Amino acid sequence: GRVGKHRKHPGGRGNAGGQHHHRINMDKYHPGYFGKVGMRYFHKTRNQYYCPIINLDKLWTLVPEKIRKELAEKKDGTAPVLDVTRAG
Repeated sequence: GRVGKHRKHPGGRGNAGGQHHHRINMDKYHPGYFGKVGMRYFHKTRNQYYCPIINLDKLWTLVPEKIRKELAEKKDGTAPVLDVTRAG
C-alpha cells in the first residue's frame, strides 16, 4: 500500500532504544539487562580459582578395588585415608 512505507531501520539498528522507545520490551522480556551489579575485577584469570569438586557418593571410586574388599571384610570400623587433592 501507499501508507506504511518499508523503511530500512525504523526503530534503530540492533538493540537501539532499549532505555528509550523500546523500554517496555526490554523491561518485560529482559529484566536486569541495564545497570551494574557486583564488583569489578580487572583481567580476571580463571585458572587462579581452578577448584574441581567431587561428590560424596563418588568418594569410594577413589579407593582401589583390592583395598575396598579388605576393608569390607574388617569389622573394627577402620576407614581408608584418601588423598582427594588429585580428584578435586
